[in-house]
Amino acid sequence: MIDKTVPDVESAVAGIQDGATVLIGGFGRAGQPVELIDALIAHGARELTIVNNNAGNGDTGLAALLAARRVRKIVCSFPRQSDSWVFDGLYRAGDIELELVPQGNLAERIRAAGAGVGAFFSPTGVGTQLADGKETREIDGRTYVLEYPIRGDVALISAYRADRWGNLVYRETARNFGPIMATAAATTIVQVDEIVPLGALDPEAVVTPGLFVDRVVAVGERPWLREGEFVGGVDLEGRPLEAATGGER
Repeated sequence: MIDKTVPDVESAVAGIQDGATVLIGGFGRAGQPVELIDALIAHGARELTIVNNNAGNGDTGLAALLAARRVRKIVCSFPRQSDSWVFDGLYRAGDIELELVPQGNLAERIRAAGAGVGAFFSPTGVGTQLADGKETREIDGRTYVLEYPIRGDVALISAYRADRWGNLVYRETARNFGPIMATAAATTIVQVDEIVPLGALDPEAVVTPGLFVDRVVAVGERPWLREGEFVGGVDLEGRPLEAATGGER
């Protein structure tokens, strides 16, 4: 019987090695697998290479992983924003390496890894420092730069629901990098709000088939996803945050 569920987040991240390349889903806070990241911090793996759109927000989730000094290098497209003080301090001190990748190239490099594409030519970054040392080619009168796939030893992603086979349904924009990261890692580990019986998921709504998933853990409903802290003071139904939370943040 195929059953990819595990009982807790500690079991989910067991076996992640020092020096691993870890793809972590999320666009800022949306879709970030916070509970899995916290388990990874407790697990203790070090010298990690992290691939994410951002470089952490505030002091939680990915930022907490950086603050714990577990990350040697981060590959991302948007490392600095108003609340990226953890990354900013580490980078200015020379304590973390950054590979800056334009967002479209980042997504396509991850997708290429999952699709078995050996490399591709992209116009993004041509003529900038991001193209230094890379092969370029003129195609139909336009210059392109050669980019290589980004593969992960592990992917940590967040979805909304799963069944025991690992079929995944995402919730709105929390989907972001999850589907392509699931295909691009040797081991894909997923946290979901709930695990439902086989047949309960509409096949037309399944975005990531269980073929690409190795472990699934249910973490329960996460209130901050409902309260709208990351959507400008309104909840996911558009109500003012004060109305949805009784005025408390």
